[in-house]
Order: sequence, then C-alpha cells, then structure tokens
Amino acid sequence: MQNSTFGRLNPLSTRFARLGGAALLGLIVAGCSTSNQQPTVSTSGEQRVTQADLQAFCPRISLREGTSYFSTYEKGGNGDSNRVIYQAAISDVTRDCRRDNGNLTITAAAAGRVVPGPKFRNGTITMPIRVVVMEGDKVVSSNLHKQAVSMTNSDAATQFVFTAPQISVSEATARQVQIFIGFDEGPQKK
Repeated sequence: MQNSTFGRLNPLSTRFARLGGAALLGLIVAGCSTSNQQPTVSTSGEQRVTQADLQAFCPRISLREGTSYFSTYEKGGNGDSNRVIYQAAISDVTRDCRRDNGNLTITAAAAGRVVPGPKFRNGTITMPIRVVVMEGDKVVSSNLHKQAVSMTNSDAATQFVFTAPQISVSEATARQVQIFIGFDEGPQKK
C-alpha cells in the first residue's frame, strides 16, 4: 500500500500561505487608515482630492444620439462624399466633480478626432460643441462653444480634447442632473 500525501500540507505551501495572509492583513489595515482631511494645496499648486470628493456623487455625462459626429462640405456639396472638407467625431466623454459648500462643481470634457476630406485645406477649423445640463426633464443650461483645431496634415486625422467651462449645481439636486455633450450644427439649412 502506498503512502498518500493527500490531506498533508507541504511545509513550503504553509509558509507561503502565512506570508500571503500577513500581506493581505497589512493591505486591509492600510485601507482602513483614512482620515477626514480638508483639501490641501500641493507644492505644485494643484488642489488634492479629498475623501469627500471621492465619495461624492458625480452626475452622468453622455452623448445624445446623432451628436457624436458631423461632416462639413464645401458650398453646395451637402451629402456629396467627394466634397467633404472634414469629418469630426467625439469618441469619449468624461467629467470631474468637486464638492464645495453645498455645491457640486463639474468639469466636463470630450475627446475625438477630425479627419480631412477630399476638399480639405490646411488651417484651423472650428467645430460647434454644445453642453446641455438637465435636471430631470428641465433644461438648466445649454451653451454652444466653438472648439478650434489646427490641422496641418491632409493625410492624417488630428485628435482634440474639449473642456467645458465649469458647471455648478446644488449638491441637493445633483442626483437628478444629467449632462450631454455633442456637436450642434444648428438648424438645417434649406
């Protein structure tokens, strides 16, 4: 009959289990040693994130359907792919929230790229980007911004990042707030 090692622990395995348990306990204790500090200024001049900022609710931000891209055509060429000056697309949106005296200050941003079309010429283009803040079904603010992008290579796409001016909402109503960012070309021309 052969001796079975089933049920017996290898001394090396026991040592690793004890070390792993000690490391896990150290991580748990370190995670529990947070303090309730107020914002402080770092030596670089940037405000540090506080525990309250991390735990604060930050409203949802999204692109509205049909506002994530648009094309610009040369005069009289609407819809003709051979007459496209450039096409732009927003690929990502994000936000950052800070609490201060019962208000929530939100910085909203969008990132995307611009692709030159067949009729593109080097230079600076201006894209219309709208930021809408809604509280339930009510529009709290709607602002149209102009985002300038310098394009010097007609053979490659150019990336851009748009940052909206800070938005301030009451912390009491923040859970009903939603933010939309997208292109807004204005009313359709006839």
